[in-house]
Parts: sequence; C-alpha cells; structure tokens
Amino acid sequence: QVQVAESGGGLVQTGGSLRLSCAASGRTFSTLSMGWFRQAPGKERDFVATISQNGGNTYYGDSVKGRFTISRDNAKNTVYLQMNSLTPHAPAVYYCAAHFGLPNVLSRNYPYWGQGTQVTVSS
Repeated sequence: QVQVAESGGGLVQTGGSLRLSCAASGRTFSTLSMGWFRQAPGKERDFVATISQNGGNTYYGDSVKGRFTISRDNAKNTVYLQMNSLTPHAPAVYYCAAHFGLPNVLSRNYPYWGQGTQVTVSS
C-alpha cells in the first residue's frame, strides 16, 4: 500500500510562485511514477505534470509548460511541483498521485492519491 500526502498550498498573488510537496510512504518510492493533477469546483481533474521513477523524464500539461517544474528526491520520498508565474484562476485543489509504471497523463491510471492541497491565485 502506498500513501501520499500533499502540502504547500495556499493563497498567492498573480505572477507569484508556490512550491507544493508530496511525501510518499514506504520503501517503494523509487519504483513509483508520480503525477500532479488539479481540479477546480465543478470541473474535471486535469493533468498538470508527471515524472518518471528516476526523475529523468518529465511531462507537462500544455497550460503549465514553461512555468511549472516537477522534480523528486528519492532519498526523501518526496516529489515537488514548483509553480511560477501563476495566473489568476478559481481555487483549485492540487492532487499528488502515484503508480507503479511509466509516467502517465491519465488520472485513471493512478491508484494512489493524496487528499489534495488547495491553491488560490488572486488577481
């Protein structure tokens, strides 16, 4: 069983930065691909970024390319999402997810999810 927990959400102004963290339990972290997704109220859960087990491969959603960076520290069982140049949007919950496979952009392929952390960008 894998457990993940996000942290680092909050309120930030337009153009600002925020870093989210996701800690995963267990000794299997280095065998997990990790992903970030976000969901606004009444909307579908959208893909944000994903990273391979060794961090060598990363993929981003079109809306965040060039502004967000996903990274991981396998020694700390933690994956990060650095978000820069944030644009105003409705409050969204950012979720961290994990699965034993190649990096994937589809939320349905991730069996392990955190509770989410809310991010609000004010104009």
